[in-house]
Amino acid sequence: MLLKGGEIARYLARPDPSRPGLLIYGQDAMRVALKRAEAVRALVGEKADEEMRLTRMAGAGLKRDPAQLVDAVREVGFFPGPRAVVVEDTPDSAAEAIRAALTEWRQGDAVVVVTAASLSKTSALRKLFETHGQAVTAPVYDDPPGEDEVARWLAEAGLREVPREAMRELMLLARALDPGDLRQTVEKIGLYKHGDPAPLTAEEIALLAPATIEADLDELIHVVAERREGDFGPLMRRIEQQGIAPVTLCIAALRHFRALHLAAADPAGPGVALARARPPVFGPRRDRMARQAQSWGMGPLEEAVSLLLTTDMTLRSTSRAPQMPLVERALLRLAMKPRGRR
Repeated sequence: MLLKGGEIARYLARPDPSRPGLLIYGQDAMRVALKRAEAVRALVGEKADEEMRLTRMAGAGLKRDPAQLVDAVREVGFFPGPRAVVVEDTPDSAAEAIRAALTEWRQGDAVVVVTAASLSKTSALRKLFETHGQAVTAPVYDDPPGEDEVARWLAEAGLREVPREAMRELMLLARALDPGDLRQTVEKIGLYKHGDPAPLTAEEIALLAPATIEADLDELIHVVAERREGDFGPLMRRIEQQGIAPVTLCIAALRHFRALHLAAADPAGPGVALARARPPVFGPRRDRMARQAQSWGMGPLEEAVSLLLTTDMTLRSTSRAPQMPLVERALLRLAMKPRGRR
């Protein structure tokens, strides 16, 4: 049986223990591992490892010793409870060994959970599971987690009532982070809000979200974009002391001003444009960048992007000009740009 669309997340959250096998495959190894862990936990519980109700084996060894899988599936555990056998990183060459285990499977045997990398339509593993009458196939795509899945993670973290605005911010965050980081962020939010009856806010999500850039570097670029030249010097000295490369600083500034330029050009408004960006900008940072885009306007932002592009090209050329002073001068020119010029 081949799962599709929303069926995949729902089934992996609550897999059917009466079915003999489950194939989870996908290009992103982290996403596959997360789904496997979720499915196995739902099948056999949290203590399966310590109660010896969970067996793990490498799929690559099954062609050489196919009997080990049948033996593990039939093995009677010392502790009572459901059992599972996880076959990891499984190649197509293991398909016949898995076929034998599924054919001989009986109710009460361990469920076979097979994981693999990306599989083509002609894959022997895919054909085996998709055509089997009882086994289940769950492809894992690179799409960000859906709202139902994030809501389930929140509930598991102790947050069952999440305001609509906060959920919107989390879904924007889901587009910016890989699923593992997003899951950890949700767990962190759950710990942070433990015992707090107040609704979850966008500001709290932004506070707990992982930083995508060093805090001082991020703040320096905001200082430039907000033309606060008085705060520029001390922050610039701190950046230099941290040893951040001039090219890194220039690229970060260029990325920021390009985002502002696109936001200023969008007919729907800067806030909507920043939310639609890839990766999206969310929470208080989005509001801050929207104000910056409105403050600059299209013309000055085009000039700012042009200046930063020229600086970046000079850094990458054979020029012998000192690199950090070159970047500092460009950023200072932007920070000192008079307001009101459009």
